[in-house]
Amino acid sequence: MLEPAMDAIAILIDWFPYLLSGIAFTLALVLASLGLGVLFGLPMALGQVYGTRIVRFLVAVYVWFFRGLPVLVLLFLFYFGIFPALNLDLPAFVVAIVVLGLRGAAYQSQIFRGAIQSISEGQMIAARSLGMSRMQGIRTIILPQAVRIALPGWSNEYPNVLTDTAVCYAIGVMELLTRTSQIVSQTYVTMPIYLAAAGIYILMNYSGMKALHILENRVAIPGFGPQKGDTHAR
Repeated sequence: MLEPAMDAIAILIDWFPYLLSGIAFTLALVLASLGLGVLFGLPMALGQVYGTRIVRFLVAVYVWFFRGLPVLVLLFLFYFGIFPALNLDLPAFVVAIVVLGLRGAAYQSQIFRGAIQSISEGQMIAARSLGMSRMQGIRTIILPQAVRIALPGWSNEYPNVLTDTAVCYAIGVMELLTRTSQIVSQTYVTMPIYLAAAGIYILMNYSGMKALHILENRVAIPGFGPQKGDTHAR
């Protein structure tokens, strides 16, 4: 029992730089996808709250489409279908960012929408009474509060996107799972290698959520969300 365990440890040490590169690819994929999700999700949330009926309808269709299809189907649809049809020869890594980002935008738009709607309508009325335009009121009063209120819900997107990156293995993105599988195919050692990968995913999940929780506490608005002494607080 001891000898196979030592062999597995030696293999992990030898291949660790290769795994480390996969970790870097995975984290880059997560951060880029989350950023793209915010870039599209926040304007869509504003469109749902303040937009015309047509805008609200288009956003609803977008959300319905991207939330209704599995990640794997979306990856295949864009990688083998939509982008080739548009004569776009994009690397698998870029396609993965686009798909995860657009899908994340559908979920994030609903998080931001809820945060915007939680702000009293009287604040916008007060802003207009002070001579601000609607856009100025949104930019200077509504959005700064809404983003901070949305952060606890938005932070839950981090583990969701992190786990979704493993599906990108299907189109050849060189993330952590892809590299783990390649190590297994080279060494014929399965369980210890996959257990190590699972441990790395757990560590990335925990450390990322811990950092986001610290950020939540720093920007929290008094009176919103769980308070000290609340049994439901984290």
